[in-house]
Amino acid sequence: MKDERLRDSASNEEGMGIGRHSKKKWRRQQLILAMLQQPTLQKAAASTGISEVTAWRIRQTPEFQREYLQARREAVSQSLARLQQGSGAAASTLFKIMVDPNTPASTRVQAASRILEHAKRAVELEDLELRVHQLEQMQREQN
Repeated sequence: MKDERLRDSASNEEGMGIGRHSKKKWRRQQLILAMLQQPTLQKAAASTGISEVTAWRIRQTPEFQREYLQARREAVSQSLARLQQGSGAAASTLFKIMVDPNTPASTRVQAASRILEHAKRAVELEDLELRVHQLEQMQREQN
């Protein structure tokens, strides 16, 4: 009987540990979401219903820092994908402005300048990509 109570007590403690762990994880995830949406830690904490001190403590943990960085990377990646979807229209707009004789000359020059800047940057990136590929190829051949 005494062994059963000890075993039940141990299993309850394990269950409580799991509950505490999942509660911490849930609070951490809620704080991450809030920090992605709110301008300050204070506002993020308030929006999740936790104190600023608790939010600060959560923010100091390695788990939070790792998960928050990952969440930020994913948010930026989604934003970049969205921008890439609009890049064709943006390029068309710049080109239309550049060739439209009814557009003021200064605006056409600015559009042309932007197009040239972006074209130059694209060539530079392609060159760097080719060089990195060649270096990686040479490294593989040496090994």
